[in-house]
Amino acid sequence: MGVVMATVSWFLGTVICNGAQEVPGPEFKATGSPDAEKLGWRLATQAWTFNKVTLFEAIDKTASIGVKCIEAYPGQKISKDIAEKMGPGMTPAAIKAVKAKLKEKNVKLVNFGVTGLAGKEADARKFFDWARTMGLETIVTESNPDFLDALCNEYGINVAFHNHPHSWPPEKVLAACKGKSNRMGACADTGHWMRKKIKPIDGVTMLKGKIVSFHFKDLNQFGNGHDVPWGTGEGDLKAVMSELKAQGFKGVFSIEYEHKYSLADLAACVKFFNDTAKEIAAEKTH
Repeated sequence: MGVVMATVSWFLGTVICNGAQEVPGPEFKATGSPDAEKLGWRLATQAWTFNKVTLFEAIDKTASIGVKCIEAYPGQKISKDIAEKMGPGMTPAAIKAVKAKLKEKNVKLVNFGVTGLAGKEADARKFFDWARTMGLETIVTESNPDFLDALCNEYGINVAFHNHPHSWPPEKVLAACKGKSNRMGACADTGHWMRKKIKPIDGVTMLKGKIVSFHFKDLNQFGNGHDVPWGTGEGDLKAVMSELKAQGFKGVFSIEYEHKYSLADLAACVKFFNDTAKEIAAEKTH
């Protein structure tokens, strides 16, 4: 129709024209989540949210909403000028460039996934070598070779099993981690739980002591819902966060959208996370 429809986001002062994302407006203060950090909770973005752009652009967008950590995923193009993709096999020059970009934006690369791991220890060891070079804390995977716990402890790197809809329900994670070190556990994806009609509060209760990290999501409905800003869907995320505080959980919550989004949506998640953490911290226990 030749008419450009534009809406202005109240939260960021972000103009979204025909679905295109713009950078946050000058009135938005990217203050991050300091109150959540007091509970030992760190907020990250899962770079899959930004899978239409490069890793460098994902880092830029992460920093623009005040988030200090990022979880990369395999195969994302590094930058417009670097054709290599994120993952093992990167050249030393590409590794150096990624580290420089992270330092420039004051963003820490904490996790990597969801990725496969080789079934042969020698090949998996190469992956762990790369992970250590990148400074990773956690590898998010659906692979579980029998030597995995030994590598986790040798390298000081966690492995978190991610629950896509048809893999790694809470019961399977508990069985796989029985008798293993605390470096092995769940990457709890609350959105995929909801798609399997598992209430997030039930999932975190079942996995007490075995959650390493989160792909934290809220969906507009159970079953076949899509991502919405945290606290506006049916996931009852405040109850989840209250339970995690009671459990003494400390770790990374990655914001991941698999649905269309705006930076305003992501910033709303940041605000909900920090405000809710502040409320929970102030609550008296009986």
